[in-house]
Amino acid sequence: MQTSVIRIGTRGSALALAQASEARARLMAAHGLPEEAFAIEAISTSGDRIQDKPLSTAGGKGLFTKELEEALISGRIDLAVHSSKDMPTKLPDGLELSAFLPREDPRDAFIGRTARRIADLPNGATIGSSSLRRQALLLYMRPDLKVVLFRGNVHTRLRKLESGEVDGTLLAYAGLKRLSLGHIVSDLMSVEEFPPAPGQAAICIETRVGDNRIGEIVAPLNHADTAAALACERAFLGALDGSCRTPIAGYAQVEGGRLSFSGTILRPDGREAHSVRKEGHAADAAAIGAAAGDEARAKAGPGFFEGWT
Repeated sequence: MQTSVIRIGTRGSALALAQASEARARLMAAHGLPEEAFAIEAISTSGDRIQDKPLSTAGGKGLFTKELEEALISGRIDLAVHSSKDMPTKLPDGLELSAFLPREDPRDAFIGRTARRIADLPNGATIGSSSLRRQALLLYMRPDLKVVLFRGNVHTRLRKLESGEVDGTLLAYAGLKRLSLGHIVSDLMSVEEFPPAPGQAAICIETRVGDNRIGEIVAPLNHADTAAALACERAFLGALDGSCRTPIAGYAQVEGGRLSFSGTILRPDGREAHSVRKEGHAADAAAIGAAAGDEARAKAGPGFFEGWT
């Protein structure tokens, strides 16, 4: 089927490499190919290098994808493996998301140092997070909390927690599971109480438009229900011009060809939140997400996104 090694591009963090390895294992199984048929190439991204400022002020989601996409466009790699929640809603010309792997558990996990649950934290406790969504949701739940910037990969954040910098932090449960760290979780947050980021827990594969050889190799990995859910969530983001500068949560589920979606937009200080729910046929996923985004914007009213985006 193929004669040259297929080059898989990824970020260099332990989690990103675990996700690339999962994609490689699925490709090997789908085509009966040995591991040496694939080469994983770790590429440093701006998002990995910038650790001293929020992503919202440094450039947003594209900081985790720019260098990988440049390598894809130049032909240095054949496909890129990403965390779907890192993907901007608009891709560079010539690139497409060609497959979504089956989604892992989308919930956020609380890891507490001084309490096992957010509700049990003392008044004024400090929580570390780099996510505007998590920060806003925390403040919506507990306005008394002090939320501080917490950049770095999973292991870096856990070291900061252990050293006593903060009383707790929140991480994606899916990432902890992929790193065999599920046992450190103090409390799992329900998707109703603490809705996840659009795309959370889903690995996606980006390829060049028109690269039929790689497209055919990647195609068997696409999980239709996950792809529909992500089409809805990404359309919700797109309708709201979502980026790392806007606290937006969104989660779609597909069952028996039906899709249900819930989305939430918040002010960064957690003082105001608006939620929407939509459902329909999975085939209409993108339209459902876009309609939900329009409804959320209408609920929030003019000026909701002004002054802090």
